Amino acid sequence: MQGSGIGPASYVVNSNDLKAITPGNSLCKYADDTYLIIPSANEDSRMTELENVEQWSRTNNLVLNRSKSLEIIFSDKRWKHCFQQPPLISTIKRVTTIKILGVFISGTMSVTEHISNIIASSAQTIHALRILRSHGMQTESIHTIYQAVVIAKLMYASSAWYVRLHNCH
Repeated sequence: MQGSGIGPASYVVNSNDLKAITPGNSLCKYADDTYLIIPSANEDSRMTELENVEQWSRTNNLVLNRSKSLEIIFSDKRWKHCFQQPPLISTIKRVTTIKILGVFISGTMSVTEHISNIIASSAQTIHALRILRSHGMQTESIHTIYQAVVIAKLMYASSAWYVRLHNCH
């Protein structure tokens, strides 16, 4: 169903019975993305949870693609020197930054890479709009494109950042 219009919605409905098996762990599902969240107190459950997801997949005629699966460890950079990372899972790639619903987030909860990508992409769009203007495109059309592309990129997920910033005090 990957690539189909009904695939993500069908996955959400069909994956309703996919649950974490260790208390304290959770599965977050959106469209066809699934995130297994395991707090450090439950790090021993990583393989059990992974096997649970694979078993659920087999039962539902699906395959967990381990080559597309990623592991990221979120930590507070102030405590990084006290933190010992768990052993690697040989078939799962460990990363320092992950893209979640279109937003790049680092293991220290930084969005610096995401912001850099938005700035670079927006600069390219502005350059293209300048070229279009030099070739005679109407100002109103340029404003419409700017709002549809640049402003949309800048505003994407901004409500989440607003809430996070105001809840940190």
